[in-house]
Amino acid sequence: TLFHSADNGTRSLRQNGLMRNKLFILWLWAFSFVPRLFAQTGISPPDAVLFNKAVACIKEAEGWHGNHLPYVGYGHKILPHEKLTADLRKLHKMCSRFGKDALLVATLAYNVGYYRLVGYGKMPKSRLIQKLESGNRDIYEEYISFRCYKGKVVPSIERRRKKEFELLYIP
Repeated sequence: TLFHSADNGTRSLRQNGLMRNKLFILWLWAFSFVPRLFAQTGISPPDAVLFNKAVACIKEAEGWHGNHLPYVGYGHKILPHEKLTADLRKLHKMCSRFGKDALLVATLAYNVGYYRLVGYGKMPKSRLIQKLESGNRDIYEEYISFRCYKGKVVPSIERRRKKEFELLYIP
């Protein structure tokens, strides 16, 4: 009986090891589809370090106004069960056609509104988007131009735009 119990213990350890290996292989198989999904949609995931810089920049400049939830910053509405990162990822996906500048445009869209940039109905496209669509990446002045409130330049917003551009623009 002593031999049998040791044999059962070894068999049990072997089965646990096999189960662990099977789970690991299943896990690898499942995550092997993620790059293919991005390839199928033509969307590349944002660089994690750059994305985190964008999130930090937004949080620093806008702040989280707890007394006006679900609105944060300057009237941006966060949808139920959504966080800033999820919202920014969604905008990044919408702006993916701008290639290297997708995260920069998504960050600006988070602040001023996506349709204010790309146009909608009678609202024309911004000069920033027009330049990017024509292949011209010299967009510093156009990016910084989103610094006004009621037609007047706001120095704090101007500093913010310059910081965003410095952090997120990829030459």
